[in-house]
Amino acid sequence: MKLYQQKWLHILQNANLPGWDIKPLDDGIYVEMPHVTDLKLIRDILPETLAALSLDIEVPKSRLKFHFHNGYENFEYILNPNDRDLNTE
Repeated sequence: MKLYQQKWLHILQNANLPGWDIKPLDDGIYVEMPHVTDLKLIRDILPETLAALSLDIEVPKSRLKFHFHNGYENFEYILNPNDRDLNTE
C-alpha cells in the first residue's frame, strides 16, 4: 500500500463517520456509506471536502481512486488525476 493511500485511510477512518466502512483497495479506497446517504450530495461537496482534509497530509500527493457506495448506487472519484499512474510507487 502506498504511503499517500495510507494517510488518506488514517484520516477517513478517524473522521468519526458512523456507519461508514472505509477500507483499502488495490487502486485506492473503498467507502461504503449507510443506505440513506445521498450520493448526489456527497459527489457535489467531495472536491472541497477532500481539499480541506488533505491539508494534514505531508507526503507527496499521487493519483488515488475513491470508490463510494451506499448499497444502491456508487460512483468513483479520482484525486490528483494528472499525477503519476495508480500502479507506480
